[in-house]
Amino acid sequence: MEVPNLRSCYGQVSGIYYVGRMFDKIRLNATGKLPAEYHANLGKGFDGRALSFLRMEYPAVVERVEAGGSDEEILQWCFEQGRKPNEEEIEIWNEFMRKRGWNDGGTATVRKRLAEIHCEDRTDIMTSFDFIDLDEGRDPRNNPRSFA
Repeated sequence: MEVPNLRSCYGQVSGIYYVGRMFDKIRLNATGKLPAEYHANLGKGFDGRALSFLRMEYPAVVERVEAGGSDEEILQWCFEQGRKPNEEEIEIWNEFMRKRGWNDGGTATVRKRLAEIHCEDRTDIMTSFDFIDLDEGRDPRNNPRSFA
C-alpha cells in the first residue's frame, strides 16, 4: 500500500538507514494519516531495533518528533539523550538492516509476506527493505542499495 510522505527504509538521515522512516511514521500517526495496518508495530519491529541502536525509548522520540524540527535535529537530540554511534557502528547497523531477511532469521518472514501479497514468484525480493518497498508501491530494482 502506498503511503504518501512515508519514505523507504533505505532513506538515510545523517548516513543512518531507517530512522527517517520511523520519524515519518510518528508524524503521519500524529496527523491521523498513518494507515491502521501500521499502528500495531509503532515502536516495535524495525522501529524497536532503531530505538535500541540509539538507546532511546519510543515515547520520548514521539514527543520530540511531535515538537518539530528537521530529521537531522531530531536525530542529534537522540544522540544527546541516548547515544551517538561511531562510524563503524553506523556501518554495521546499515549493513545489517539493509540485508535483513537475506539468508538469515528474517528470510521466512520475507517469503511469507511475499506469499500474502501473491508475489511468491518474486525471487528478486530477498530482504525486508525490498519487500517493504514492493508492498508500498516502490520498485526495489530502482534502488541501487537493494539486492534486486
